[in-house]
Amino acid sequence: MSVLISQIMSRRVVTVEMDDRLEVAKEIFDNVPFNHLLVVDDNNLLQGVLSQRDLAHALSPNLGTAAEYVRDTETLQKRIHQVMSHDPVTTGPNMDLKTASRLILQHGIGCLPVLENNQIVGIVTWKDLLRSFSCD
Repeated sequence: MSVLISQIMSRRVVTVEMDDRLEVAKEIFDNVPFNHLLVVDDNNLLQGVLSQRDLAHALSPNLGTAAEYVRDTETLQKRIHQVMSHDPVTTGPNMDLKTASRLILQHGIGCLPVLENNQIVGIVTWKDLLRSFSCD
């Protein structure tokens, strides 16, 4: 019997809205131990994924340093939809781990939002998958 995504996924998912500013995402990432935020629209439907790496690429590397200028802090005012990954690859809770692993590798992504009836029910990351395989 194969292990299913529903058995290892994180059910507590943090979402942000498309028009939230990057400063909101930075505040979240600065205070939590995970690397992906799911981006939703006004109907709470998944529209994209914002990774900590996406955020780092969008922000000035001078933020918080002696070399910081006003233009550097202005990068925090960009909207999340400007830098998120659109049309994310998703999975359902009944997908097996091997297939999910292939999806992550094939698309070069770090996570799979888990949807059921178009509603977000969880998220699984490459670390979750690796942890699961190493515990077999």
